[in-house]
Amino acid sequence: MSSPYHKEEPPVSDRVDDLMLRDDDSDSSEGASRTASSVRDIASRIPESLSAIGRDISRTIEKAISAKDDYVVAVKISPEAQDKLEQLVQAGVFRNRAEAAGFLIEEGIKTQSALFERVKQKLAEIERLRAELRGLIADKPV
Repeated sequence: MSSPYHKEEPPVSDRVDDLMLRDDDSDSSEGASRTASSVRDIASRIPESLSAIGRDISRTIEKAISAKDDYVVAVKISPEAQDKLEQLVQAGVFRNRAEAAGFLIEEGIKTQSALFERVKQKLAEIERLRAELRGLIADKPV
């Protein structure tokens, strides 16, 4: 008799090991045994894999939180640029494409320092002109 507190167990012969692949052919019992063993090995690694994924996510979140001076910028790049970034990652130079892209952007800025100095001067000139125009409007009688 079955109750909410006491459930009847199925007879032992009716139990099916979910990790076992059954084959009624006796010639392939060795192959089935190897397959079942492989499936068990894979299944036994699942908790370890899930734990590793959790650790990786935690590290990523911690890194993102602690990166106070870093900024995330989404950019579109060509397939060729994507391939170059991937090559740097596959070679082990960088851990991921974002790090590779960040490095290349920093190096590009350093290389183009003369351009950025000129842009800085022009921005200062633009700001001076804006202030001059605001002064003209403020001085004008209404």
